[in-house]
Amino acid sequence: MRFFHKLPNLLSKFVILNGFVIFVVILLAGLSVKDYACFLVNTEQVTGQELVQTLNQFLWTISIFTFLIVGFFHFITVKKILRPIQDLSLATQLIKEGKKPIRVEKQGSGELKELTESFYAMSDTLFSVQEQRDEMLKDIAHELRTPLTNINGYLEALESGVIEGKPELFGSLLEESRRITRIVELITEMNTWSNNFYQTERNFEDLSIHKVLSDSLTSFQLKLEKEFSNISLEIKDGTILGNKDGLMQVFSNILQNILDYNIGESLTIQTEILDRSYRIHFQHKGQHIDSQKKELIFERFNRLEESRTTRSSGAGLGLAISKSIVQAHNGEIGLDTNGTDHTFWIELPLIL
Repeated sequence: MRFFHKLPNLLSKFVILNGFVIFVVILLAGLSVKDYACFLVNTEQVTGQELVQTLNQFLWTISIFTFLIVGFFHFITVKKILRPIQDLSLATQLIKEGKKPIRVEKQGSGELKELTESFYAMSDTLFSVQEQRDEMLKDIAHELRTPLTNINGYLEALESGVIEGKPELFGSLLEESRRITRIVELITEMNTWSNNFYQTERNFEDLSIHKVLSDSLTSFQLKLEKEFSNISLEIKDGTILGNKDGLMQVFSNILQNILDYNIGESLTIQTEILDRSYRIHFQHKGQHIDSQKKELIFERFNRLEESRTTRSSGAGLGLAISKSIVQAHNGEIGLDTNGTDHTFWIELPLIL
């Protein structure tokens, strides 16, 4: 039995099953021939060449009969073992046709169970990515529709002579055009970070996270002092492998988000050094965020509530880009909130 435990589970089943079938066929045929031979010799007094011929005919008959019975049992058993593979084949065909397969509860055991679970996990991921892509395309179309509509409206009015060209009008058209350009550039930048372009291009270097964060805060100093009456800073030093421009953009996006939606008077920025990582906390009081939907704030084009856009004309991509950059640094970013007391946090691996 130790030998079978060393074999893969599915192979073990077939080895045991085939061995059992062969054993049963030989056993039934052997016992039947033995008993029939004893019956012929002791009861019917059949001996010699006649006994041999009779036993040969009986052996053929019992062998065929046993083969049919055991073969049917073998067929049913193998079909049951291979049923999960047939379900996977059908599910694969559905995916090929663009349809999401329904998860099968009975997934077998051993390698078949692992294969089935991995397949359905892959299927869920595939369709989740597809849904996200479709949703992103809808969001892009929504974001671009307004400026394009404005531009088309002005141009049609100019063409028909309804309005005349003035510097103010051309300035408005230029601003709409720049907005479209910014959205496209942000999408391109986010996809670049999502594909780990900077890391593969070796634009990462040893950085003092204290200096990078301090430089970002310096560029926001006037805005922060105007918005907050109480600013508390506690920044420890640490060295990470990263891209300075990318990390400064992360900090800038978070600080700008805090400024856009702040309703309090205090801002606290604290850092801590954990076992192998560096963690940064940005604490303030801001507009309401449902704690059940806090992760959505890092999704593309997501602003959670329309009321949170009153002070910002962004495209809803800043925090999504920040998430892509942090993940490219093998770090994590998140938000803890009870509704209005928000704590943005970033955790990055340290160089030890």
